[in-house]
Amino acid sequence: MEVTFWGVRGSIPSPGPATVRYGGNTSCVSVRLADGEIIMIDCGTGARNFGISLLSGAFGKGKGSATVLLSHAHWDHIQGFPFFGPFYVPGNRFTVVGGSQSSELLERVLERQMAAQFFPVQSYRNMGAHIEMRGVPEDREVRVGAAKITAHPNPHGPTQVMAFRIEADGKTLVYASDVGYETSGPPDDTIAIYRDADLLIHDCTFTPEDRAERMSRGLSSLDDAVEAAVRAQAKKLALFHYDQDYSDHDVDELVARGRRQLDARGAEEVEILGAAEGLTLQL
Repeated sequence: MEVTFWGVRGSIPSPGPATVRYGGNTSCVSVRLADGEIIMIDCGTGARNFGISLLSGAFGKGKGSATVLLSHAHWDHIQGFPFFGPFYVPGNRFTVVGGSQSSELLERVLERQMAAQFFPVQSYRNMGAHIEMRGVPEDREVRVGAAKITAHPNPHGPTQVMAFRIEADGKTLVYASDVGYETSGPPDDTIAIYRDADLLIHDCTFTPEDRAERMSRGLSSLDDAVEAAVRAQAKKLALFHYDQDYSDHDVDELVARGRRQLDARGAEEVEILGAAEGLTLQL
């Protein structure tokens, strides 16, 4: 299982000299399985560069297929949708699975941002590729090639966000962005979804101090990410979805602080890293 980060920011793109190393694009992660299946998790502005990378192969010839998992439809997770190049190549096929049991609702949300007031190409149906919309099924399980994907609802302020557990090639990847737990921390059913992940990509929007002042935003702090990794016995923790105002230095500090917290809790075996644009991990 090959995992690549294309966008790691939250809320709004934040390009500039202070974010060069970790990147300023919003949420997008790609997964390439041993059987050749491709999965894109979230479609923030990082999706543009992912799409460009695909056009030199089958997707540039209209012979590509992939699955898109959307954790939710806040702007920073769908803004890259209209700029994903392979969507415009006839012959390509995509299945978009969103955090709603209604495919019609998912269609309306994605079409709304492509209305004439906002975008020159009206409707994803005019983009060229075949794009099928599906809500998360009632049993919350999705199959993509040899991969078993389990969706799990997490709290995100007044709404919900889907975490995804992907099991394939003898490895487990968990993606848990934009989650805002209660002050008691991740509940047991959530920890069960994260359990024994080879890689846990977890929301780390804030320092604990900043989160205490912004609880209503429904996002995680470093403390939440570390707590989830320790209790789930994850092998590797990737911090993700940094606040748009955090510089590369701020993210460095989050990683260093997280390492100290893990060591203090006797979890020296848990690796920790800051997700960065262009970083590829082999699981």
